[in-house]
Amino acid sequence: MEQIMLQGFKPPEFRSIEIIKAHEPPDGYWLAFSGGKDSIVLYDLACRAEVKFDAHYNNTTCDPPELIYFMREYYPFVIWEHPAKSIWDAIPERGFPMRNGRWCCEEYKERGGQGRFVLTGIRAEESPRRRRRQIVESCYKDTSKIYVNPIIFWSKTEVWDYIKSRNLPYCSLYNNGWSRIGCVICPFEAQIKERLAAYPGYYKLLQRAFMKLYENIKHRPSARRWQNSEEMLEWWLGRNRSSASKDTATLPLFS
Repeated sequence: MEQIMLQGFKPPEFRSIEIIKAHEPPDGYWLAFSGGKDSIVLYDLACRAEVKFDAHYNNTTCDPPELIYFMREYYPFVIWEHPAKSIWDAIPERGFPMRNGRWCCEEYKERGGQGRFVLTGIRAEESPRRRRRQIVESCYKDTSKIYVNPIIFWSKTEVWDYIKSRNLPYCSLYNNGWSRIGCVICPFEAQIKERLAAYPGYYKLLQRAFMKLYENIKHRPSARRWQNSEEMLEWWLGRNRSSASKDTATLPLFS
């Protein structure tokens, strides 16, 4: 029985390629490319599937420089999608991003692909929310977008095994202890202070954004806990606040 199962076993890449081929739209895929390990695998699978696609990178304006250099060197044909304003200019208007109020994701990472089949590299292993995602599904915020998630059932080990077996280049930050690569100021990042220490230019931009934000909201009751923008920034960078509390969930709106 075991021998029969082994003979019928297919590496996940074959199933993923079949999925990509089966759902190819006439106008081709909008491939969501971030430069991270999962999107590198996704890009390679789409090439192997020989389907039509155009790859797009949503510029968050706060991704690590190493990631930017990597994409420019190895993925020069990826189309860059730039936001109307940088996240540093948006924070004074929108408030700081929080775990329970991540307005930044929708505005900076999930843009584009309207009316298209969007090929993504999300995986169920990454979070409880993503475990509920399907291989093919409509976007609940924009039903004109259809998501196709061909590696949703892959494990992190399978992703790295594939990268190594195909000798795919990847961002150097993975060799420096980064398990996931994304926005330097992501509120979910447990080592946000360490990340910012490595990028003093980003830290200065964040300080400036918080100074402008504090001036905008200092008269509101929700901001009275801080004496100045430095205190507000230090609080935001702290890891002792509860991600589930009502207080932190409502602070980004500064109601």
